[in-house]
Amino acid sequence: MSEVAARPQSMRLVDSATRAAQAAARASGVQIRELAEVDDLQRLCVLVDEIWHPEPTNPPVTAEFLRALAYAGNYVAGAFAGDQLAGICVGFFDAPAEHAMHSHIAGVSARVGGKHVGFALKLHQRAWALSRDVTTIAWTFDPLVCRNAYFNIVKLGAAATEYLPDFYGAMDDLINAGDDSDRLLAVWPLAADSVASASQGAVSAADASRLRAAGAAVALDIDADGLPAIRDADPRASTVLVRVPLDIETVRRHHEPVARRWRHAVRQVLGGLMSDGARVAGFDRSGWYVVQRGAADGHSATLSRRKERS
Repeated sequence: MSEVAARPQSMRLVDSATRAAQAAARASGVQIRELAEVDDLQRLCVLVDEIWHPEPTNPPVTAEFLRALAYAGNYVAGAFAGDQLAGICVGFFDAPAEHAMHSHIAGVSARVGGKHVGFALKLHQRAWALSRDVTTIAWTFDPLVCRNAYFNIVKLGAAATEYLPDFYGAMDDLINAGDDSDRLLAVWPLAADSVASASQGAVSAADASRLRAAGAAVALDIDADGLPAIRDADPRASTVLVRVPLDIETVRRHHEPVARRWRHAVRQVLGGLMSDGARVAGFDRSGWYVVQRGAADGHSATLSRRKERS
């Protein structure tokens, strides 16, 4: 038996995850490292302010809080482009603490947009977690933000498992102000084959057009005025499509009442389907959630998926 084959599977998984994380960081032109010193943590808070512009009296994180997290052995990391902090990711151990983490906040500076720094940060977090016998990381994201849904469900291979209405209450930052803070819970099974493949750049994106041609029902669409249009989806259809706007942030800035209508429509339709036991089985980057009713296999051919490389 070769020396490589003789190594425990868990060690091989960590090695593979580490190589994938290093390759993603090189491709993005960043170096990623853990942050623990006060000066670095203060820089992290400055970047958070730059990305979210929160209300000064209610910052998402503080240097003191991060110092405590890092000292207690939790995940606090930054991506550096040269000497500039370009991205951050913070997570803490979750119940059961030996095997799970919750990723609290992650963000990337607009200065490095399009370089896939967020992907590199998440792969670094995955490798870090696997090296500590953590098998699952969870986090929340806004179901209305199309690019985040695609990133989490398709690029990373996470599963959206629960709809959480107004999860954080009122949020007074530039991105979320004026809207309820509904969230989807993303669960990332770090050792799953699908996640390992995604970390290598292979993704499996849903094709909403093919699904509709195959009989998928549309439960939520968009009308000619950009407003949500709830449809009477065929109750016999096992696959249901739920649409979201391509750029809800712009809608919020210029048409706040329309953004609220989208929030309530997605809560009613997607949240309602999930509360009835349906699950999110995929996402088409043109703005469609693919929702599967019943106990269908997540890899069913009825999802008509197309294979891509990022």
